[in-house]
Amino acid sequence: MRVLAAGVDTKSLEDLEAKLLAADFGVPASLRLTDRAEEALRRGIASGKEELIDVLRSEIIQMFDSGPDSELVEAEAGPTVYLIVGVNGVGKTTSIAKLASHLIEEGRRVMIAAADTFRAGAVEQLHMWAERTGADFIRGQERSDPAAVAFDALEAAAARQIDFVLIDTAGRLHTNSDLMEELAKIERVVSRKIQDAPHETLMVLDATVGQNAVRQVEAFSKALGITGIILSKMDSSAKGGIVVALKEEHRVPVKLIGVGERLEDLEAFDVTQFLDAVVG
Repeated sequence: MRVLAAGVDTKSLEDLEAKLLAADFGVPASLRLTDRAEEALRRGIASGKEELIDVLRSEIIQMFDSGPDSELVEAEAGPTVYLIVGVNGVGKTTSIAKLASHLIEEGRRVMIAAADTFRAGAVEQLHMWAERTGADFIRGQERSDPAAVAFDALEAAAARQIDFVLIDTAGRLHTNSDLMEELAKIERVVSRKIQDAPHETLMVLDATVGQNAVRQVEAFSKALGITGIILSKMDSSAKGGIVVALKEEHRVPVKLIGVGERLEDLEAFDVTQFLDAVVG
């Protein structure tokens, strides 16, 4: 999807705003970018399509240059712990597998902890991915305390000299406060066990669901300190602007994007490549 498919002038600013909204940029970002385009036209900075594209690119880059960095944080010593959260059906399990595979390819030792203790099928699927990628695997008894599974995983990681611990969690419905509190408990247990952990709390979002992804982040952020986004399904029908909406409305950077079904189809988010695909 390219936002500017034709020339833009002062008469087509409303059309530009509509195109941004349709591309999932969200209301705040769409208004900001449209206002910036209007200002550029009024001041003579831009007069046609190519110049306005440059203005929009510059403004979006400025959005991403401010706030938290898009690179994954690593612990200075001991295991680096990533808490992975998200609702059912967003691609969380496969995103964990892809991240584990990527880290192992870099020569790191990885452990996957299955803290979704209420869905045996989900645990078995994660176990399969751990075996396939070569990651260590920790699970608890069915319906056991998910926070206890996380604690046991950190104990085992220290004993086995693991570099990264990826803690999977149940696919929480973001409207269920009891389940959200359970996630917050896991985060507290992890932080007490290892200083500065979890080093990342990564939320997996489906890029194709548009503004619903923004609402999911808003709900999860009330219980957890979300530090970054893994945006799955960016290779499908995703319109792309959701990346900007998340950054503008929640200051949460997209850190990784899923671009296919293969284990290697996980990439670090690159704002320049993103702009080439979405803006032009």
